[in-house]
Amino acid sequence: MCRHLAYLGPPVALRTLLFDAPHALVSQARTPRFQYAGPDNPDGWGVAWGADPGQRYRSAEPMWDDTAFAGAEVATSVLAAARYASPGSPRDVRNSAPFVADGWAFSLNGFVSNFRQDLGDQLRSRLTARRARAIEGDTDSEVVFALILDQLDVGVAPGEAVADVARLVRLASTGALNLLLTDGHRIFATAIDNSLYLRTDDGLLIASEPLDDGGSWREVDNGSLVENDHVSPIGGLALTGGTP
Repeated sequence: MCRHLAYLGPPVALRTLLFDAPHALVSQARTPRFQYAGPDNPDGWGVAWGADPGQRYRSAEPMWDDTAFAGAEVATSVLAAARYASPGSPRDVRNSAPFVADGWAFSLNGFVSNFRQDLGDQLRSRLTARRARAIEGDTDSEVVFALILDQLDVGVAPGEAVADVARLVRLASTGALNLLLTDGHRIFATAIDNSLYLRTDDGLLIASEPLDDGGSWREVDNGSLVENDHVSPIGGLALTGGTP
């Protein structure tokens, strides 16, 4: 089902979010608290950091077994994700989020049902030739990102683009659909049949699960769009209530 997070705020060492916090991303990947599909997330992981975003690391290894990335880098913006592969999608670094293009980083926590039957082809047929050519892997996540980028290319506001693509996908899919998008200055996210939490003290932190037991976390309501620290309902969604 994947776990992911995004951060904006004062400089922080990446390993604080990824490895050191009581329930850091590596802990969420290996022993998730609120994940209802799959017991863990062993199929790769990645992190992008810096404005626009500046740098990225991705791996096809389980996050808890990957010793190649120490996380000593310090950044004011971070997007990271640990992967639980959808059925039929191989463990391949090209399929590990975050996906990046044109100053944006993206992750999908969830899945597009029927993607490997006919829905994947239907969604790809909506892409411009430029965005279709840029897809490297075979995941539903990268196709959803390309759909968002196409909207951004024609001037749609980022929050509206994320919500519009979520509505489009949910017309033909019942899979959980937590989207996470950042340009290193702003964060846009959806909570659609999957867990999502928000914290605004000492920076903005949005994550699949709280990174600690502090009382400042608040759960984002199912069916919501998050634009930085503002949460609003997304109209026109058929929710399945998949969050535990």
